[in-house]
Amino acid sequence: MGALRDFVADLMERDGSVTDPVEPDGLDVMPTDPVRKALGWPEFARLGFGAELPKDAIPIRLEGDWLDRFGGLLGERGRIAERQLVLGEESHPPGDPQRLIDRALQLPNAVWRLAGSKPTWTRCLLLAFRYTAISDEKREGLFWLGINCGTGAALDQELLERMRHCLAGDPIWHQPEPDIRRLAGPALDGAVVAKHIHPLLEQHVRDDLEPFLRAMRRRLERDCGRVHEYHDDLRRSALGKLATARLAKGDKAAADATRETLRVAAIEREYAAKLDDLRHNYALRVTVDWVQGLTVFAPVIRHELLIKRRKGERLVAMDWHPAARSMDLPPCDWGSGLGHERMVCDDHLHLTGKAGQVPCSKCSKVWCRACHPDSCPRCHKTAVRPLAE
Repeated sequence: MGALRDFVADLMERDGSVTDPVEPDGLDVMPTDPVRKALGWPEFARLGFGAELPKDAIPIRLEGDWLDRFGGLLGERGRIAERQLVLGEESHPPGDPQRLIDRALQLPNAVWRLAGSKPTWTRCLLLAFRYTAISDEKREGLFWLGINCGTGAALDQELLERMRHCLAGDPIWHQPEPDIRRLAGPALDGAVVAKHIHPLLEQHVRDDLEPFLRAMRRRLERDCGRVHEYHDDLRRSALGKLATARLAKGDKAAADATRETLRVAAIEREYAAKLDDLRHNYALRVTVDWVQGLTVFAPVIRHELLIKRRKGERLVAMDWHPAARSMDLPPCDWGSGLGHERMVCDDHLHLTGKAGQVPCSKCSKVWCRACHPDSCPRCHKTAVRPLAE
C-alpha cells in the first residue's frame, strides 16, 4: 500500500494540508478546511494503508468509496497533460530497418518499398479507461490505450508498457519545447481520436472480459439446467397423469384430465418466467469511462513506405521508437489496428485488417469496409463490425 499512501500524501500536500508518515504504513494529516469537509475527517486524522494499522487510524483501502472520494477532491486536475520523453543515453538508429519493417508489416496482397528514413518527433496519445461490467457478479478493470498521432497507428501493449516504463524511470517532468512541438505536428481532432480509439477500446474490453464471460456462461448454463430439470420432472409427471385420465371414462376422469391440462400449462408458464428471471439476472451491462490522458512527445525514426497494389501507389509512415527500441504497428484505416497483417484495397489503397475486406455474406462480393463502412456497394447489405479482428 506504499503507492496509495504516497498518492494520498501528495494529494493532501498539494491542497495545503500537512502530512507526516508514521509506521506501520500510516499517515498523519492535518487537513485544510476544504479537504476536511470533503472527506469528513477531523482536524487531525491518522490514516492507515496496510494490513497492520497504526493506533486509532482510519483504514484507507482500494475497496469501498475512497478512490471516488479522492477523485472528487481532485476534480479535473491531472486528467490531461503533456510530457516530453527524454532519452537517458545516446540512442542509435536500427542498422537494418528493412528487417524490422518486415517483422512489423505483412501485406498478403501488396508489396512495399522503403522510400526514406529520418529522425523526427511525434505525439503519442496515451489514454486510461476504467470499465465496470455488472451481471450476476461485478468486474472492474483499468487499462491504457495509445495511438501515434503522427502516423495514426495503434500502440500495442508491449510498446505502450515500454514507453510508460521509460516515463516512470525519469523523475523529472519535462515540458515539451516549442521546436519539438512544431516537429511533432498538430494534435489530432477529437473526432479523429474517437475514430481510432473506439475499435481499440471495444476489442480491449471484450478481450479483458472474456474469462469473466466464460465463467458467467457456465453459471447460466448450470442454472438453466437446474430449472429445466426441475420443471421437466413436474411436466412429465403431469403428462403421465393426463394420459392416464384420458384413458379412463366418466366425469371424474374428465375432471382429472382438465386439471392436469391446466397444471401442464401452469408449469410451462412458470418455466418461461424462470428463464426470463435468469436472463434478467445474467444480463451484462458494461460502462466505460475515460479516466486520464497523456500526450507524450517522443523521438522517433520515421520510415516512409511506398505501398504498391496493382497500378496504385500510396505513401505511409511507420515509426521506430528509440526509447522503447520497438517499431510501430502499421497504420490501419478500418478496425482496431492491432496485429501486423494488412490488406490493401483496390479503389483507394486503404489498409485494413483481414476482416475489413472479407466477402459479403449475402452476395459474396469482396469489398473494403474503409471505402464503404455502412453497407455492401453491390447488394447494400448492412455492414456488421466483427467482435474481434
